[in-house]
Amino acid sequence: MKRSIKCMIKIIIIVTAGLGLTGILTLLCFNSYVKASVKNRIITSEEAGDLRNVDCILILGAGVRDNKPSLMLEDRLDLGIELYKTGVSNRILMSGDHGRVEYDEVNIMKQYAIDQGVPSEDIFMDHAGFSTYESFYRARDIFQADTIVIVTQQYHMYRALYDGKGLGLNVYGVTADPQIYQGQAKRNAREILARAKDFLYIIAKPKPTYLGDTIPLSGDGDITNDK
Repeated sequence: MKRSIKCMIKIIIIVTAGLGLTGILTLLCFNSYVKASVKNRIITSEEAGDLRNVDCILILGAGVRDNKPSLMLEDRLDLGIELYKTGVSNRILMSGDHGRVEYDEVNIMKQYAIDQGVPSEDIFMDHAGFSTYESFYRARDIFQADTIVIVTQQYHMYRALYDGKGLGLNVYGVTADPQIYQGQAKRNAREILARAKDFLYIIAKPKPTYLGDTIPLSGDGDITNDK
């Protein structure tokens, strides 16, 4: 009896370990595929300047605190504004989380760009960019974008490009990495899981949390103002 129990325990341990190893290998395969499939879409600022008919520069949101962008978000904004001023596109799309009254990434992002001399009417806000996937779905369906230059950090850029490409957009990415950010090792680990999640999202293509009327980027960005 004791021997059979020990054998059963061993079998359970072996099966559990096998399933765990399979899961890890699957995650690593998804991760490698996502990165490899879009790495040639990461370009320099100078190469971005050679693109034609870019509908917008899409700056993806990150944390804000005390009505100020985090260091990571500030670096994204500085690069996106630089690309705007060098003529990569005459429209900036700020996409981030404004799902609560007390938390608002996009208005802070827009005000930062206005303070740097970007005209308000050239800045569109996506208040419902709750995830990277949703930001691109809405950029396509709400803002009618086709060709996009993305601005984010490199660790995040692979997934952003994968989502955009997977949703049929013509996307390029310029990375904003002028410094090393605290806690980056944890972000890198979480990103492996996030890439696997978005790999499945691009297969299933679920609708985002919110859709709505179209807001073409050819119009006036102030139509997205809520203040």
